[in-house]
Amino acid sequence: MAWLGLALLVGLLLCLRQPLLVVLGAVAGYAHLVFGDGRLTDIAVDVWDAANKDVLLAIPLFMLAGNLMARGVMAARLIRLLRALAGPVPGGLAMATVLACALFAAVSGSGTVTMLAIGAVMYPALLAAGHPREFALGALCSAGTLGVIIPPSIPLILYGVMTRTSITDLFLAGVGPGLLLTALLTVYAGVRNGVRIAGQWDAAEIRAALVAGSWALLMPVIILGGIYSGRFTATESAAVAVVYALVVEMAVYRELDFAGLRAVVADTTALLGALFPVLMFALSLNIFLTYAQVPDAVVAWLDALVTSPLAFLLGVNLLLLAVGCLMDIGSAILIFAPMLAPLAVAQGIDPVHFGIIMVVNLEIGYLTPPVGMNLIVATSAYSEEFRVVCRAVVPFVLVLLAGLLIVSLWPGLSLFLVR
Repeated sequence: MAWLGLALLVGLLLCLRQPLLVVLGAVAGYAHLVFGDGRLTDIAVDVWDAANKDVLLAIPLFMLAGNLMARGVMAARLIRLLRALAGPVPGGLAMATVLACALFAAVSGSGTVTMLAIGAVMYPALLAAGHPREFALGALCSAGTLGVIIPPSIPLILYGVMTRTSITDLFLAGVGPGLLLTALLTVYAGVRNGVRIAGQWDAAEIRAALVAGSWALLMPVIILGGIYSGRFTATESAAVAVVYALVVEMAVYRELDFAGLRAVVADTTALLGALFPVLMFALSLNIFLTYAQVPDAVVAWLDALVTSPLAFLLGVNLLLLAVGCLMDIGSAILIFAPMLAPLAVAQGIDPVHFGIIMVVNLEIGYLTPPVGMNLIVATSAYSEEFRVVCRAVVPFVLVLLAGLLIVSLWPGLSLFLVR
């Protein structure tokens, strides 16, 4: 009866369209009252234990660094360089769009920020070059999701926190799949627009763009090089990213003033105000479930049903693709990662590899209605109808699904830098 009461409580809150924070808070309270020691004060203790993690500092710091680059000119200078290099290639402007998103993702950690920062410059450029509007929308929405898997990645940090997996290992594991997905999208963009040539190579423009963008190009080298060499932890690299972005935007390029800095800090704070309370309640519930040995019981139950790791991966991929249609990536990781990761380990799947599989699945959720984040943001940012944006991303989703299949079946792609 206790479990039935929990199911009815969750169902009622969902029917009333309550936010995830309310649902998680109610579930945590119910669990402590009914299954625990009956003290709601235990929630406060668990929340404090959950918040008392240095690695959580990486999330606001990477978000702040990405917003600083988007508000300043670092993103625009990266785009200028890639346009100079790839523009004259058949389909080069479309390919430059994907590559610019991948490069910006390597320092921003956010899919939506990547799409908006690159799209502000590349969307009108693609239209001016004669590319179909739907292709431009689809390319920016899909390539913007690369910020979810290319390290540093905020979803990978969330997965690491929720499953106690090394975030440095997850960042290393994201390199191979990130390059694969970038390559697939770049090739598709080039093939689809192979007859479009924007112009000729201009050595002077390439040199000028390289000089202008040199400071921006150094950022991913410093951040990722520091992480992979072991000189920085994930949290320290995030702090370095913020300091570097501040110095370059305000002292070197001098395109960001104190008024702009205040706006960036305010925007980042608003996003964190929505994310962190949910994260704390999710971590509190995770601590309770672990103490109550619920994951162990679920692993034992599923182990009796699933006959092979391949069958497990097929079922999990279908589940997560469905979840991505209905939930944002942060909420999905907070809820499903603690439940699914132990099941994957029980099936002999490396927890780091499984983290990559999970994030790639939910990355595609950015492009699937009804709650695909990039679809919703693109509808507003580019003043397009929602159905038009949905139709535009269909071929790109198929490309990403092919990438997901490769990532799922080829563990070495994720683990070659880790093991």
